[in-house]
Amino acid sequence: MSAGEIAEAKKALSALVLPMDEVRTRRFRASHRPRRIDPRATMRDAMKTGGDLILPRFQEAKTLHPPLVVLADISGSMSQYTRIFLHFLHVLTEKRRRVHTFLFGTRLSNVTRQMKNRDPDAAMDDCIRAVSDWSGGTRIGETLHEFNRLWSRRVLGQGAIVLLITDGLERDDVGELETEMDRLHRSCRRLIWLNPLLRFDGFEARARGVRAMLPHVDEFRAVHNLEAVSDLAEALSGKKSRDADPRRFMPRR
Repeated sequence: MSAGEIAEAKKALSALVLPMDEVRTRRFRASHRPRRIDPRATMRDAMKTGGDLILPRFQEAKTLHPPLVVLADISGSMSQYTRIFLHFLHVLTEKRRRVHTFLFGTRLSNVTRQMKNRDPDAAMDDCIRAVSDWSGGTRIGETLHEFNRLWSRRVLGQGAIVLLITDGLERDDVGELETEMDRLHRSCRRLIWLNPLLRFDGFEARARGVRAMLPHVDEFRAVHNLEAVSDLAEALSGKKSRDADPRRFMPRR
């Protein structure tokens, strides 16, 4: 992409319709709709009239945006895709309260604080300075193990959605990768894998890392152009597509 095309891509990413998915919590709030009686509020209002007039008060379950956790590969084969995708995440960070961003290559780096900079270009520069292995190698299994051990219980509560951005080309043994992917999948509500290799027609899961990861994801999506990111925004709103079913790419036994 030329400098002009990158500028247009950033502009288009900032204009995407943001997902407004919500999950119900165990907490309640006052409501005017007669769904669930709030006994405390009812009795509190009745005490104002000495019990002569008792009018029911109602409550409903609170809803909020589930946490969005991003694990983005910054190895040599993924750095350009991740750099552009981070602009989309910057918009999400401005609109949603609980967006956690992690970058990984040979080590895991938490850049959630850097992504809160209001200037998107300054936020990208802060992220690059915060990591020491940008455009280097990759160890997916080892970095996922570090995330599961140190961060999983902190950020994957209340129906969290995880976006994993990587091509799945693992250098190390895939045994650890498969174990950590299974653990990550069990810890979140939805695990969406974004892979730029899906831009190729006739893509097949031949790499060992890809075959180890596919059984443990809920959706398998492309991330190579603006249309793919727009489809992701719709998916985060709760709209699922058969085209994102990872079983389409699994080898038949």
